[in-house]
Amino acid sequence: MHSKQFDHAQEGPATLNRRRFILAGAGVAAAALLPHVASAAQTQDKSRADSAAHSPSSLEKRKLGKLEVSTVGLGVQNMSRKYETTVPYRPEMIDVIRTAFDNGVTFFDAAEAYGPFEVERILGEGVAPFRDKIVIATKFGWNIDQETGKRLPGLNSRPEHIERVVEAMLKRLRTDRIDLLYQHRVDPEVPIEDVAGAVKKLMDKGKVLHWGLSEMGLKTLRRAHAELPVTAVQSEYSMLWRGPEKEVLPTCEELGIGFVPWSPLGVQFLTGWIGANTVFAPGDFRSTETRFSPENLPHNLALVELIKEWAERKSAAPGQIALAWLMAQQPWIVPIPGTTNKAHMLQNTGAAAVSFSPAELAELNASVASIKIVGKRLPDRVQAFSDVEAPPKK
Repeated sequence: MHSKQFDHAQEGPATLNRRRFILAGAGVAAAALLPHVASAAQTQDKSRADSAAHSPSSLEKRKLGKLEVSTVGLGVQNMSRKYETTVPYRPEMIDVIRTAFDNGVTFFDAAEAYGPFEVERILGEGVAPFRDKIVIATKFGWNIDQETGKRLPGLNSRPEHIERVVEAMLKRLRTDRIDLLYQHRVDPEVPIEDVAGAVKKLMDKGKVLHWGLSEMGLKTLRRAHAELPVTAVQSEYSMLWRGPEKEVLPTCEELGIGFVPWSPLGVQFLTGWIGANTVFAPGDFRSTETRFSPENLPHNLALVELIKEWAERKSAAPGQIALAWLMAQQPWIVPIPGTTNKAHMLQNTGAAAVSFSPAELAELNASVASIKIVGKRLPDRVQAFSDVEAPPKK
């Protein structure tokens, strides 16, 4: 489970029916302003092709190690299935990806586990017209049957499996190389030196350009970096979950490693989308996170109220405040908010234009720190895959 990146709105619903009503209304409004029908997307393709020779410049760049990317990326995890388990309309997802590029986004994040496989296919189709102008990040590491896509127990980072996974990724992504390849979770059965060695062989063949780790133990990060320089670490980080601040971010700064926060909007919470009376749809994994339980959610909403105050103060959307806050922490932090809605994607990328003076940032940091979030970010069975240390090399 990863990259919890989601659609974003500004106000929370009181009930599930209310939430669906708002979604329907937003869809109608968006349709009036931003055509999503397949025929409209097709008519836009020619203009995109005509402009493909020009790199977008509406977003500034940041460095993850030596890898240059747009200040804000796009996570595409939910483009095959949303949190409430509905399946998005594929032509709309292609349009979101291509409109993101038109507006300066050059950093797109996927994984073989999303779908499984299907999100990489969607991303490959979406970025095909401008593949050489963007950075594709994807992830290996879960134990997934490469023929059927069936999820098998546990993890699999055996070198021979990594090679098979990457070959399949390249086909799904319609490309000859992966710009940034992460180990999705640390395999407790495979020394990280062996993983680095497998990735190095792929680099030597030009099939992988950079590599990274996700939700790893700190000792494993240091061992991995010593074996093969790590470009980026991807872990959950937001105003709602600040765990990386204690040790992970200082280690990244020390080693010159970039940081990519997944779930930078707190699975929609920081946008104001989740309210005190929100009822999650059956199958929505957020119902398993105790930070959103009926006894904890009302307390945690104090953070949302703070964000809304700052949104009014800065004439911005709440989600933009949350993203701008992340980017203000370090110049080598690049959030990857995800969405299946074009209007929300445009709003998210607009966060790059929101800035804080040193005094404002100090004030906001102090206010965020004063709010103690209660409840866990993940159920124990999922959290067990994070902060794992790889076994020693024999």
